[in-house]
Amino acid sequence: MTQHPEAVMLFAAGFGTRMGDLTKTKPKPLIEVAGRPLIDHALDLVTELQPARVVANLHYLPDQLEAHLSPKGVLLSHETPDILETGGGIRAALPLLGSNPVFTLNPDVMWSGPNPLSMLRDAWDPDQMDALLMCVPVAQTVGHTGSGDFTADSTGRITRGGGLIYGGAQIMKTEGLMDIPEKAFSLNVLWDRMKQRDRLFALTYPGRWCDVGHPDGIALAEGLIADV
Repeated sequence: MTQHPEAVMLFAAGFGTRMGDLTKTKPKPLIEVAGRPLIDHALDLVTELQPARVVANLHYLPDQLEAHLSPKGVLLSHETPDILETGGGIRAALPLLGSNPVFTLNPDVMWSGPNPLSMLRDAWDPDQMDALLMCVPVAQTVGHTGSGDFTADSTGRITRGGGLIYGGAQIMKTEGLMDIPEKAFSLNVLWDRMKQRDRLFALTYPGRWCDVGHPDGIALAEGLIADV
């Protein structure tokens, strides 16, 4: 085992309820932005990194995603009968991901600027960090309403609340997942444990970012892409 990530986890199991009618017959990662499925935009970022393995978790309308992802060499972690949330999903996928730290990536966001995964890789310090989250200042987000998720101090250590949005990309160690008794749980549970040990860090993204979790986000994301 090394302390550097060799695998990427794509979160593709969710129901996409905020998308309304768009996800009644199609899983959210296959919703198109600028003529391409969301998950293909995410795979562009992953391909630049050339990881040893790419894994996606599936639950809602899994056959469509399997048909799309299997030919691309993506390994699949089926969550059945119940969806496991982000933390439980990673833990269930560990036989495919391996024991090293992993990248995780949400496919339902768009980035305008440097590859966030490459930035995380270059800033990762496993001696100090249990997780390194890519965060975006609220002022650099497109279509975001509300406050931020985190505040970072001068060392990059983060606490809850403030002007940074978690952008949906990170590197994290996975050993702590085994200590959580619930089968289905959010990564927030693990992050809070890491924070208590002062090992939860943020990297600030220098570009712009858009959440595509709702129908209005599609046009906003296409505008973001057109501005590049």
